[in-house]
Formats: sequence, C-alpha cells, structure tokens
Amino acid sequence: MNSERKLGIILGPHLSEKTSNIAEQNNQVTFKVAHDATKPEIKEAVESLFNVSVRDVQVLNVKGKSKRTGRGKLRVRSDWKKAYVRLEQGQEIDFADMA
Repeated sequence: MNSERKLGIILGPHLSEKTSNIAEQNNQVTFKVAHDATKPEIKEAVESLFNVSVRDVQVLNVKGKSKRTGRGKLRVRSDWKKAYVRLEQGQEIDFADMA
C-alpha cells in the first residue's frame, strides 16, 4: 500500500467520553476512517503512521443523525466509519504530543 493511501485511510481520532474510558480500560484507540477502508488496511496504516503494534481492529459504520433546521426542514448528517484499534500491551498513542 502506498503512503498516500495510508494517509487517506485515517481521517482523525474520534475523542469522546466513551472512547476515553475504552482507551483506559482496554488499551484501545478510536479513529474516524475512510468508508472504503478494510481492517488490514487500517491496521497497516496505524502501525506505520504511529510506530505501534496493533493486536486487532473492530470496524463500525455509524449512521448519520436526522436533525431539524430552524425553519423545520429535515436534514440528515452524513454516515461515517469508525475503527476501534486495540494496541499490544505496553503500546500507546498520545494525541497531546502530536500538536
């Protein structure tokens, strides 16, 4: 896989209260990923971009929410894909140091 594809797979970290709890308990990190990304591609991209070893990957398609505008029209947010990446024991990714 070429480096452009690796950069296009990982769209960014998904940070929330639930993902913080998962990160502390299970040594997992959550990413927003491209719609067409597969588990092996996600694993290879995370390993090469962050220099960590990945144990397994779980992928989830998130449906977009329906919201009403101020004028009453119904709008649907876009669907996206989320990946839970479990790291090997002793490995970690710190997003605070990446700024």
